[in-house]
This record gives sequence, C-alpha cells and structure tokens, in this order.
Amino acid sequence: MDKLNILLICGSGASTGFMAANMRKEAAKQGLDWEISAHSESELEEYADGIDCLMLGPHLAYLQDEVTKRYGGKNIKIAVMEKRYYSTLDAVAALKHIQSLF
Repeated sequence: MDKLNILLICGSGASTGFMAANMRKEAAKQGLDWEISAHSESELEEYADGIDCLMLGPHLAYLQDEVTKRYGGKNIKIAVMEKRYYSTLDAVAALKHIQSLF
C-alpha cells in the first residue's frame, strides 16, 4: 500500500495520541509508509488538509455523518475506530481496519 497520511481524532487528542503511537510502531514493523497523527476534535479543520484517512474515536461516532458530509468529497476515507481495538490500543487491528477502507 502506498504512503498514507492518517489522522486520528478524539475529544482531547490524548487517548488517540496513545493509539497513534502504537500504530506508528506497528506500521514501521510492517514496513508501511504511513504518517499517523492524533489531535482533538476541535483541531480537525486545522489538520484535515492532505490526509488520506480520518479515524474518529468510538465516542465520536455521532459525528460521522457530519464529518463525512464535510470531508468525504475530498477523497478522504472516514471511519469510526472500533471499541474492541480502541479500548486496548490494539494497533494491529486498527491498521487492518484502515487497510480495509482502501
């Protein structure tokens, strides 16, 4: 898979920060050229340019339709992270989820 720029969003950016760190380590292990960052919901607009994939924390699932309307037309894949891997910071499952979008 080509280079991807992935943005994780949660309420404050803290929990997705831990997830992003795990995902970066796992992506490197798998030889994936992925840039993965995490920010708060309030910073989404500031960081949305140039991303290929936007992952919302499970607690922000209610924003999926709004975010899809706003950013989906820019060829950005948008999904909600699943609670089963988000709660355990399971980077392998998170990367598989992203791969399933492309």
